[in-house]
Amino acid sequence: MDFVGKVVIVTGAAKGMGFGAAVKFANEGASVALVDNDAATLGTVEKNFLSSGKKVKAFPTDVSSAKEVEKMVSGVIAEFGALDVIANCAGIQTYGDAVETTEEIWDKTLDVNVKSMFLTAKYGVPHMRKRGGGAIVNISSVQSIGAQKQVVAYSTSKGAINALTRAMAMDFAVDKIRVNSVLPGSVDTPLLRFAAETHKGNKTVDEVVAEWGSSHPIGRMGTIEDIAELIAFLASDRALFITGSDYVIDGGLMAQIPVILPEK
Repeated sequence: MDFVGKVVIVTGAAKGMGFGAAVKFANEGASVALVDNDAATLGTVEKNFLSSGKKVKAFPTDVSSAKEVEKMVSGVIAEFGALDVIANCAGIQTYGDAVETTEEIWDKTLDVNVKSMFLTAKYGVPHMRKRGGGAIVNISSVQSIGAQKQVVAYSTSKGAINALTRAMAMDFAVDKIRVNSVLPGSVDTPLLRFAAETHKGNKTVDEVVAEWGSSHPIGRMGTIEDIAELIAFLASDRALFITGSDYVIDGGLMAQIPVILPEK
């Protein structure tokens, strides 16, 4: 139980990787602030956690808004009395090249995917300093180091997360606050299934998801539990000498050369 007595903020906690991280932290004994802009789903998640005896509280929040993030962090401190870990899992997927992408979509993508992480640190780090240290884990993507077509805003936002991670790691090392990023490959989440629905053509969503999974050398999609394990490790005291690093977790996706040799 690595997180007994710890207070953790998880953004994007209503579904996907954020939900997986919230489950992991709660199961490890943490008090978890569940943060998401989907108030209805978040309320259901909170109810389910509480019914199983977990220490959680829901904070419906637009993480791209400074006013709302500041209010959320103040609420966390009022509820739990401290802050030790921030797991920034909130994010959106958008499509289009530099010509097709509207200014509105560009700004929204950067606001939700990057600005939110700046804001949780801005308002959260002062409270982590009072605890004598802490950890921030930012969810990035393998598309921060390689890109598909038609994802100019999304890929840019994920690259910015890696740079933000390094900058904050340097700034807050003196405070014993570690900052690392997690770069997942394809993970079976509602966001990924939305992408599959968008691009399925004549196939079913399950067929598309299976095809994408088979493109990973390990032979499957990642799960939210796979990602949660790495998030929790980086946030734990087992990783006290790790900061400013990007951790690829992708079933070998980025290690492979895409040229396929003929079968013998």
